[in-house]
Order: sequence, then structure tokens, then C-alpha cells
Amino acid sequence: MDNTAPPSSPQYRHLLQRLRYKHLQMLVILGSSQNMKRTAEGMYMSQPAASRMLQEIEDMFDCRLFDRLPHGMQPTALGMVLVKFATRSLHHLEACMETLALQKKEGFGYLSVGAIMGAAPERIMAAIARLKQERPRLCIRVMGDTSDAVVSLLEQGRIDLAIARRSPKTEDAAFNFWPLGNEILRLVVAKNHVLLQQQHIELPVLLRDWPWILQAPSSPARMALEQYLLHAALPLPGNIIESNSVYSMLQLIQRTNAVMLLAESAMTDYLDMGIVQILPISICIPLPPFGILTRKHEALSEEQRIFISCLDQSCTMATTWQ
Repeated sequence: MDNTAPPSSPQYRHLLQRLRYKHLQMLVILGSSQNMKRTAEGMYMSQPAASRMLQEIEDMFDCRLFDRLPHGMQPTALGMVLVKFATRSLHHLEACMETLALQKKEGFGYLSVGAIMGAAPERIMAAIARLKQERPRLCIRVMGDTSDAVVSLLEQGRIDLAIARRSPKTEDAAFNFWPLGNEILRLVVAKNHVLLQQQHIELPVLLRDWPWILQAPSSPARMALEQYLLHAALPLPGNIIESNSVYSMLQLIQRTNAVMLLAESAMTDYLDMGIVQILPISICIPLPPFGILTRKHEALSEEQRIFISCLDQSCTMATTWQ
């Protein structure tokens, strides 16, 4: 068996000799700020030195990575590819350092998860609790956000896996998707709301006369509502409070006379305590299924495989209990 490493190209060997993590750091900061002065400040160096470093990086890759504009720096198409690579590389370095630090303390690895907390949060937390029982010294970082945000974090390599809804972005060839389930959207109001005293509620009246608390236009729930209203030839609410934070939405609904649209599982505790109540109106707004997303061309780590197994068990148990 021949264990000899395949020959590398001269350009690859050239990069190995010259490319440094500091170069990658510059690409990430400049790609985010698109401003050389702020990039230099972020790297604790002078602006001329930062400009020279960028030129050095472009010389290494033999292409222009940023367009110099009158009011900033904009990554070229090739620059965007390299910024993504740099972001992922620095995340892997950070994860490696945390793993090594944990190993020094007899730890057992690191896992970062991005999750939409509106999708079956009790199942996700149950999976994390089960994983910690099996691997008590595993360091787990959970980042809650909207579907499009956690998918972007996964794409950038800043998280190891995501729990998000199916969307055109998740259909991209870069991702694997394993569906876990679906949910029901509910219209709710605060307890003692005047609408709860009505025998019959018309959706057009709600849209016209009452404020609404909704997630951002890019959220699956908001898009599903807008699609539903379009098919029903109904207008959007005229009075809207927008928030991407489920916690903020649940706080706002208690302090306003608004109507809120949210996945039922995200409100379970508030419904059980009677803090919010479901409006007696029959509407059916389908949501895309949610599931596990991983980067397609990367092998799953042991931590990822164990977490996915725990999440599958949680969903199976929840389905059995219902």
C-alpha cells in the first residue's frame, strides 16, 4: 500500500509557505466592515500596513479580492469565496482551541448548534439534555435565531449543524436536510383580551382593526402568512410590530392589545399558564417542515452523530406521547 502523499501544485506549496492566519483574519474583518480604516483598527495596525497586507494576499492568490470604491471596499466574486473560506477556517481554529482546552481538563469535545427556537424547542432542549447525560464534559454552544440566519451561520462554518425550516436556501446543493417534523401556526392574544369575548371573529376585521406582532418578512411564518393572504385576496395587516426574538414577541403580546402569529410549540408554557390564549378563529396556514441541516461535503463528527441520534429519539418520543 502506497502511503505517499499526492504531489501538490507549485501554487499550493507557495501558499503553504506564505499564508498566515493573520491574513485570514484580515479577510474576515474587511469582508464584514468593507472599510480599511476599521479593519486596521480591528487588527491593531496602521492603515498603510493593512493596505500592504491586503496587497500581499492578492499577490498570493494572483487576483483582485476587493474593489477599491470611493467610500469603502467591496469584495469581488473571488473575494467572497475567499472570505467564506477564511471565516470557516478561523471558526475551525477557534473550535480546535476550545476542544484542546477541554481535553486538557479531561473534556470530550465541542459542538455548536444553530436552532430556530420556534420549532419544537422542548425537543431540542431534551436532545441537548440527553447528550449531556451521555457526554457530560462535551461543550455545547446553542445559538437561537431565525431560519435564514442559522443557515447563513452554517454556510459560513460558524456552527456545526443547524435546525431550521426547509426553504429555497436549504435546497442548495451545499446542504443535507433531514426532516424532523412540522408545526401549527396559531393566532393568539393576551389573556382577558376583548376579542376572546366574541363568538365569531372575521380575519378581515383582525387585519384591518388590530395591531399584529409578526416575525421579520424573511421568516417562514411571515412568508406563509403573506402567501395565505395573497391566495385569499386579503391585505396585509396595516399595523405591525416586527421582531425576530420569540421571547420579545411573547413579552410584547402581554403588554399590548395586538394579535400574534407564532408556532404553537413556541408558546407551550405561556398557553399552559394562561398568559396567552388562542383566538377562536379557524385558519390553516401551512408551514414548511423543519429539520437538521449539515454541510454536504463534510463528514459528520462523532459529536454531530450523537446529537442527531439524541434529536431523533426526542422527536420519536414526542410523537409517541402525542
